[in-house]
Amino acid sequence: MRFQYSKKDKLKSKKLIEHLFNEGKSVTVYPLRLIYLKTDYKDGSKLKTGVSVSKRLHKTAVARNRIKRLLREAYRLNKPLYFNNSSTSYAFMILYLSKDGTTFDKLNDSIKLLFKKFLDKTSES
Repeated sequence: MRFQYSKKDKLKSKKLIEHLFNEGKSVTVYPLRLIYLKTDYKDGSKLKTGVSVSKRLHKTAVARNRIKRLLREAYRLNKPLYFNNSSTSYAFMILYLSKDGTTFDKLNDSIKLLFKKFLDKTSES
């Protein structure tokens, strides 16, 4: 895997997102929650990921878009480090739970902890 977050890696299917929220499992490392579901893709991708920031907690679109941009960048940089040898396909949704703004360094550290916790949880099952 390379350090990319291309179009085929983005979670866009409304049916899959709905299925993910209804039947997916989650891992939380404040201020992030990762909802995941094991799936199979016809296009050959291993991970499809979406990010979300609550409109209730962050009123302005500028604040929400900035946090989403930082989340996608932290995901893009850490994805190859944690999922390079993964043989299973997953759908991910990363939710930002905090009311406060954030910095890239804090989000990057949280993403690393979140992925470690996810890998520990999935390797047990």
